[in-house]
Amino acid sequence: MPVIKQPKIRDPPYHEWDRKAQKCGLRHTVYAVNGDRYTGEWQDNLKHGKGTQIWKSTGAIYSGDWKFGKRHGYGSYSVPDPVTKEYKKMYTGWWEKDRRGGRGVYFYANGERYDGEWKKGLRSGWGKMHYKDGSVYEGQWLKDKPSGHGVLRLPNGNRYEGGWKDGKKHGPGKFFYSDKGQLLEGTWVADVPKCGALVDFERDNAAAPTEFPLPEIELHDPAAVLAEAQAMFDDS
Repeated sequence: MPVIKQPKIRDPPYHEWDRKAQKCGLRHTVYAVNGDRYTGEWQDNLKHGKGTQIWKSTGAIYSGDWKFGKRHGYGSYSVPDPVTKEYKKMYTGWWEKDRRGGRGVYFYANGERYDGEWKKGLRSGWGKMHYKDGSVYEGQWLKDKPSGHGVLRLPNGNRYEGGWKDGKKHGPGKFFYSDKGQLLEGTWVADVPKCGALVDFERDNAAAPTEFPLPEIELHDPAAVLAEAQAMFDDS
């Protein structure tokens, strides 16, 4: 009796091609259709683990942690200088879902630098900002602007300590005029001092003190003055 052999059932070729295309674990450089390239770890066909991405359009490089296709964890982002073509570090720190999140340092193109906390790609939390004019702000941030309590130090030695809102002095605060040896203590609204008292402060050590010291003013009812100032602040 003749033996009839049945042909083996094989999966369509594209099943095998798809299996081989699924990236998992450490892989050599993989090129995208637009020319971007990635070298590092994969999971379920997504960048996951440690890896380095280079964007062809800008030449920017990210090297650090990835989670399911997004920058997540600790990593550095660098861009090439348009003139020298040398890479300059722009951001080093923590990332959350492809945006700056957590503690990190950002280097601006104009030479300014921010070292502090981030949330959803914006400066939020506690941080220190070095401005190009030499000023330094250290304190609380919210949605990329000083908000809460902070200290602004100016290049001439003067400084402001107090409340901030939307990037402007707002609320109770003190402005130290170190060059003149004076102190203004009061309430600010949108960067403008609305009320307060100006007194001499370390006048003998000031670089350019006023010609005459300020006279002392005696308030008959200090509580009433403070209450009026607080009411102006609340109305704002």
